Amino acid sequence: MGRNINKIEVTLMPISFEVILFISAILVFFSVFFSKASDKFGVPALLIFMFIGIVAGSEGVGIISFKNYDLANYIGVVALAYILFSGGVGTNWQDVKPVFKIGAVLATLGVLLTAIIMAFFVSFIFNLGWKESFLLGAIVSSTDAAAVFSVLRSKRITLNNKLRSLLEFESASNDPMAVFLTVSAILLITSPGETPFSLIPKFILEMGIGTAAGLFFGWLSVKIINKINLDYDGLYPVLLMTLVLLVYSMSTFIKGNGFLAVYIAGIVIGNSNFIHKKSLVRFQEGLAWLMQITMFLALGLLLNVKELLPFVWTGILAALVLMFIARPAAVYLCSIFTKLKFSEKTMVSWVGLRGSVPIILAMFPFAYGIADANKIFNIVFFVVFISALTQGISLGKVADFLKLSKPLSVKKRYPIEFEQVHGINADLFEIIVPLESAAIGKKIVELNLPAKSLVALISRGDGFLIPNGSTVVEDGDIFLALGTKEDLVKIQDIVNQIAG
Repeated sequence: MGRNINKIEVTLMPISFEVILFISAILVFFSVFFSKASDKFGVPALLIFMFIGIVAGSEGVGIISFKNYDLANYIGVVALAYILFSGGVGTNWQDVKPVFKIGAVLATLGVLLTAIIMAFFVSFIFNLGWKESFLLGAIVSSTDAAAVFSVLRSKRITLNNKLRSLLEFESASNDPMAVFLTVSAILLITSPGETPFSLIPKFILEMGIGTAAGLFFGWLSVKIINKINLDYDGLYPVLLMTLVLLVYSMSTFIKGNGFLAVYIAGIVIGNSNFIHKKSLVRFQEGLAWLMQITMFLALGLLLNVKELLPFVWTGILAALVLMFIARPAAVYLCSIFTKLKFSEKTMVSWVGLRGSVPIILAMFPFAYGIADANKIFNIVFFVVFISALTQGISLGKVADFLKLSKPLSVKKRYPIEFEQVHGINADLFEIIVPLESAAIGKKIVELNLPAKSLVALISRGDGFLIPNGSTVVEDGDIFLALGTKEDLVKIQDIVNQIAG
C-alpha cells in the first residue's frame, strides 16, 4: 500500500516558528549559492537542490522530517502553474511559428507515445498492472526546458535557431499533456467503468476549453495591467501573481485544462506590450525558479534511502528504457514527415531531461490513494535523477558530435533600461554597426537618423559612452537606440550600408 499521506512530521525536535523560517531561508540560500556548481560541472541545478533537501532531511543531518504528501501535492500544483506560466512568457512567438506544427505534435502525440511505450516495457519487466504502468509512463513523459537550457548555458554552447526554438517550445508545452495523461491514468485505476476511449471526449473538451481560456484570459490580463494604473509600482508583481492563479482556477472551474490555460496565457502576455514588462518578466522568472527549488527541496526531504534501495535496479532500467527506447521512438515517429535532419531528430530525442514536473506528478498517486504510489514515486526518482545527470552532463558532447552546437553569445548588460508606459510608442533597441559600414568614421549628426529617434548609449569595447551629435562612429560600436520599430528599420538600413 502507499504511504500514510495524512501523517505530518515537521521536525525531529520541537522548534520555534522563527527557527523554521531560518532553516527554510538557509535551505533556499544554499540552493541558490550552490547552483553555481551547475555552471562549473554541467550538472543540472535541480539535482543540487534535491541533494540539499536530502542532506537537510531525516536521511541526512536530520534538521527536518517532512512526510506530508497532501501538502506537497498542493504546493506542487501551485508551483507547476507558475513554472508553466513562466515558460509561456519566455516563448517568443515569432521564433516558434516556423516549428509550431512539429512542436505541437511532439508536445501531444509525442508525450502519449512516450507514455505508451514506457507502459509496455514497465508492465512487461516490472510487477505492475498495465494501468499502473501507464501511470508511471505518463508521469515521466514530459521534458524540462529549464534543465535543458541551463545545461547548455553552463557549457557555453547553443543550438541553431530552428532547433533551439523547437526544443524550447516542446519542452515548455508538453507538461499539460503529461498532467492530463497522469490524471486520466489515475481515473482508469480508481474508476473501473472508465476506458481509454471514454477519455477521448474529455481530452478534446479539456484542451479546447483550456486553449480558449488561455487566449481570453491572457488578452484580458494585458488589458487589466495596462488599464488599472496602480499608484504603487510594487503592486504590479502582486497583480501578475494573482492573475496566474485566477487563470488556473477559473479555467479549471469551467472544466478546462488549467495548466494549458496558464501556459497559453503566458504566451499571450509575453508577446504583448504592457507597462513594466521587463521588470515583471524578470520577477516571474525568479518566481518560477523559487517554485522549482521548492519542489526539489521537497523531493529531497520526502526521500527515504531505505525505501529507495529495493528500487535501484528497477529505477535504472526504467530510466534506460525512457532515454534509449521510449523518447527516441516517440521523436522519430512524430517527425517522419518533417524536414528535420537525422542529426536534429537524434538531438531532440536525447534532449529529454526530466525535471520538476515528474516530481510533482509523482505525488498525485498518494493524493488519490493508489496502492502502488510508493513504488511509482521511488522509480520516478531514479528516472529523474539518472536522466538529469546522464543527459545533462553529456548534452554538450552530443551536440558537438552531431555538429549542431555553436558558441553561446553572451547578451551584454547595459546600465540603462526602458520600460513601456502609457502615451509613448517606442522602445530601446540594440543595433550593431557592421565592420564595413559606411557609418564608420562619420559623426552621428552626419548619419541623418530619424528625427524622433535617439542614440542614447554606445557600447564601445568594454565600456560605454553617452554620445552627442559630434561623436564619431568606430568599428565594433553597438548603438542603444530609442525609437519606434519603424525607426529601428531605418537606423539598421543606414548602418548596414557598406562603405564604397
